[in-house]
Amino acid sequence: MMMSNYGGQQLLVIDCCYCQTQIPLVSPISVLCRRCGRCTRVASPGFPRSPYSAVPYYVRINRPPHAGFPHRLPGPPPKVHRRKKAVICGISYLHTRGELNGCINDAKLMRSLLISKFNFAEDSIIMLTEKETDPYKIPYKRNIEGALRWLVRGCQPGDSLLFYFSGHGSQLREQYRGDELDGKDETLCPLDFKTKGMIRDDWINATIVGPIPRDVKLHAIVDSCSSGTILDLPWLCNMDRDGSCKWDKASGVWKGASGGEVICISGCHDNQTSAETQSIPTTGVMTFCFIQAIKSGQAATYGSLLNSMRSAIRSMGSAAGGSGGAVTSLAGMLLAGGRVGGGGLRQEPQLTAGTRFDVYTKPFTL
Repeated sequence: MMMSNYGGQQLLVIDCCYCQTQIPLVSPISVLCRRCGRCTRVASPGFPRSPYSAVPYYVRINRPPHAGFPHRLPGPPPKVHRRKKAVICGISYLHTRGELNGCINDAKLMRSLLISKFNFAEDSIIMLTEKETDPYKIPYKRNIEGALRWLVRGCQPGDSLLFYFSGHGSQLREQYRGDELDGKDETLCPLDFKTKGMIRDDWINATIVGPIPRDVKLHAIVDSCSSGTILDLPWLCNMDRDGSCKWDKASGVWKGASGGEVICISGCHDNQTSAETQSIPTTGVMTFCFIQAIKSGQAATYGSLLNSMRSAIRSMGSAAGGSGGAVTSLAGMLLAGGRVGGGGLRQEPQLTAGTRFDVYTKPFTL
């Protein structure tokens, strides 16, 4: 940055980080280059940088003569893109009426599973929980949305992406008429949803489903209420108690990916609630059964994984709702949240996808 005579006045001047044209500094945050029409951002002292931003948070002022051209823009956080990337979000809504006990534990367990079983690098996983010290990793709405944009940015053939969420889910009247078969959008509740609003399935679909190109794989694992069609994928796998299944339309309009593969495993139907365990540590029932199915070798295919999760939840619900409130060794816990009674726990994990496939022959892998 330097002083220069610009238009007859002495003004601070910087170089445009795109075309290197000298332009006067008229704002402490950003200036618009009249030559290329792009916005050049300038660092504000002491202001933390979002790790998800694709826009440079600084510009090189008065580049030395040996600096190369064009100026290279900062990309994602270093060492993040390693063919596998994940965003894990666990929200407990501490000190509120809707406080949950197991969501942060869920997030930690999923992170450990991805690293130990599926070879995700530690620095390719972004964690969003209330326990994080980085202000950009607290699960506020803007941070969750920024992390999801980061997840799909720059994806290339062969990449495997994953979004995991544990927290409250809900429904709102559909934003676009005819978009939902039941007339309701499914939503995720960020930590500040009471002031900033919920995250609709329409936005999630447009942000992380639509952009997925050919030969890129995206999984979403969502442990929340009303999460059956949270990604607005076109196909829902309806599975009976005996394990037989068929694909039904899940959305009022087709909203798939740009050639890539997208699969979502969610905690329950759109009109059901998801439960938490009261074991130590507390976890989400769906997350507990998902991890147990993988560790016990019952997740060779998507069909065997889904069937194992559903069977385990039925067993847990029956045990908790039986005479005398006895519980089996499978659960070893009481259930809270969801309806537990004579009919057992009313929660059935769902599988939705961008395209139909044979769930009992397609290998499950992340």
